[in-house]
Amino acid sequence: MTIEDLRNRGLIIFECISGSRAYGLDTPNSDTDIKGVFILPKEEYYGLNYIPQVNNESNDIVFYEFGRFMELLSLNNPNILELLNTPDSAIIFKHPYLSEIKPELILSKLCSNTFGKFALSQIKKAKGLNKKIVNPVAKERKSVLSFCFVNYEQGAIPLLKYLEIKGWKQSNCGLVNIPHMKDVYGLYYSDNLGFSGVIKGTDSNDVCLSSIPKGTKQEALMYFNRNGYSTYCKEYREYWDWVDKRNDERYENTKNHGKNYDSKNMMHVFRLLEMAIEIGQEKKVNVKRPDRDFLLDIKAGKFEYEELLIMAEKKQAEMELAFQKSSLPDHPDLAMINDLTYRLRDKFYKHGQPLTC
Repeated sequence: MTIEDLRNRGLIIFECISGSRAYGLDTPNSDTDIKGVFILPKEEYYGLNYIPQVNNESNDIVFYEFGRFMELLSLNNPNILELLNTPDSAIIFKHPYLSEIKPELILSKLCSNTFGKFALSQIKKAKGLNKKIVNPVAKERKSVLSFCFVNYEQGAIPLLKYLEIKGWKQSNCGLVNIPHMKDVYGLYYSDNLGFSGVIKGTDSNDVCLSSIPKGTKQEALMYFNRNGYSTYCKEYREYWDWVDKRNDERYENTKNHGKNYDSKNMMHVFRLLEMAIEIGQEKKVNVKRPDRDFLLDIKAGKFEYEELLIMAEKKQAEMELAFQKSSLPDHPDLAMINDLTYRLRDKFYKHGQPLTC
């Protein structure tokens, strides 16, 4: 099922503008995100073709099936609570039946956890980007050879340096295990004994062993930093996956403000934390942000990264205190939400139009 199918079949019961334009944080370059709710026809809902969500390829248009929408509300999911509390100015269409879903019946202290975790995930993303920008990984991938070291004189030197000093080729080296010494090998060299080399090729992920004729002189001991190589491979893969998938506009913005963090992610950290504080104190979800100027200053990179982390910790503590003092219930009333879900779906199937296959 596609977005076009939902529209053509009259299945949409709620549609609104979401994201930055709903928050009041839009700028001239902001996209227009659309979210909403649809309801499956009775035949499909009771059959084997339940569809919980429909979105377009870019994921900037998303519709949730009514049952999934209510389920996520019962979990106090931040995105869905924002959807339920969309300002009238951002609502494109809302079926009258949905007015029975009162936000005050849904909110609970669970929001401290859901909004808090969401905010912390954004901090983690910002930290991850900070690490990637400050510590870029070279495109040319290092080989196992870069993580091998040889005892030399009174210490140890990289294998590649050792081979350079000796004028040797790694392909003419031979390795054997040294008993009781993990990742330590005896290193041998010969131009004509046909050793297997330290590695078989530049794409090798491990050293290789050779059959060494008895009496052959051992030239040195070699250590392979296996853990270091494994960590490097993981960081290399993550870094270049990120480069391939990153939002170039946001990355350029990050480079331009020169603070080495994803300022948009950090803006959402403070938006989520402040919204959570308001839920704890006021028992309502304020989607359109009164702190627009402060949030846009964060997005523009006007704060230092460490400064924002300290401010976020203080906001998180303020949020936790707000919920400690709040009179909100600990959890949503699931029985009430379940009954409401049933009654509204029944009304849609009996009276809602068109809702036909």
